[in-house]
Amino acid sequence: MAKKEKVKLNPVSKWFRTLRRAEPFLYRPFFPYKKHGHTEQFKDRAYIFVGNHLSVLDVVFAAVATNRAIHFMAKKSLFEKGLMKKFVTKCECIPVNRDGSDVRAVMLAMKYLKADESVCIFPEGTRNKSDEVFLPFKGGAAAISIKTKTPIVPMVQVKSKKIKFLRRAHVYYGEPIEFTEYYDKRLTEDDINKCDEILRDRLYEMYTELSNILSKKKKAKRK
Repeated sequence: MAKKEKVKLNPVSKWFRTLRRAEPFLYRPFFPYKKHGHTEQFKDRAYIFVGNHLSVLDVVFAAVATNRAIHFMAKKSLFEKGLMKKFVTKCECIPVNRDGSDVRAVMLAMKYLKADESVCIFPEGTRNKSDEVFLPFKGGAAAISIKTKTPIVPMVQVKSKKIKFLRRAHVYYGEPIEFTEYYDKRLTEDDINKCDEILRDRLYEMYTELSNILSKKKKAKRK
């Protein structure tokens, strides 16, 4: 019987493999979480993970959802100095302007996806510290998905005022979304806006679904 050939990993893939192996021991005991929805790891190909943004720890939920290197879109200021500079550089994050208008970032994201590595986008652009469910979304994820023919994995968390040490968080993963009807088509602005709206609506639906799941669990505990 022929031996299974080992896949040679590039440096960033090796780094993420190390982080995933350490996560159950160095992260989860202090910041426990429960997965809902599609709980199995997305292993078969590259994906674009799109979710709401509540804290700096949100990156963990995307990283553990795939077995591939995952490149986070991150604001340019994180690349300037300190510990975060080392981390975002090591993870090969994608620097973006805060207003989201960054052609170079889009091209780099597409390059990683075509190399079979995943990308994570937080369309709110910054952490949501408001009382609103979501901050206004910045477009881009749907267009990148269509141009690279990459499925989007929507993921959401229910809002919390702050990170809760030793208190379980909950993250809901949806089934992949593909805009196949737009593949190999000349996209109009209306097409892109329509796809962005479909994605945004799905995230709102998932937020409601997760809220209902947690609400039912609370009621069951009280009985």
